[in-house]
Amino acid sequence: METEAAWIKQIQKQSSEAAANALIRHYYKEMYSYVYRQTTNKQLSMDLTQDIFIHMLQAIGHYDGGKGSFRAWLYKLATNRIVDYYRSRYYRYDQRTTAMDEEIAEEEDFTLEIEQKEQVEAVLQLVNEMDAAAQHIFRLKFFAEYTFADIAPLLHMPESTVKTKYYTMLRKLKNRLGDDYDENR
Repeated sequence: METEAAWIKQIQKQSSEAAANALIRHYYKEMYSYVYRQTTNKQLSMDLTQDIFIHMLQAIGHYDGGKGSFRAWLYKLATNRIVDYYRSRYYRYDQRTTAMDEEIAEEEDFTLEIEQKEQVEAVLQLVNEMDAAAQHIFRLKFFAEYTFADIAPLLHMPESTVKTKYYTMLRKLKNRLGDDYDENR
């Protein structure tokens, strides 16, 4: 049975397509799930997941197992890609066209699932406005379910700084969401 380390070595040394496919197959569902929880859009999640694995294969030559686990490295790549997407011109354009489509659409009976999706989107909209370090911490903590101890070495920060940034961000989110909720009443 081939292991993750063996697949990585084969990709780095021999550009093994079989090893690359095995590594992608091993992590695909996990990465797709991570992305989907942040986008709530199936097609976009598939596209971003594909981009993440393309970037992984392009950058795997620089991966150093001595600096951390491959899984943590992959989550960092994924988080960077998601942050880049939300900063992109395409995302801003998509937000404007989606808003216009919603204005044109007839009113429908919204289900609990749609309300939850809108709540997630509202939170993510606020997260996307924060600095990159705060976004990384939030995404890794909330969506990847990493501990503060796991996040700190990934971002080269003391654990106490990660905690402070996370809880400061949660307070800001709570205040902003509370203000938005009060305005919509």
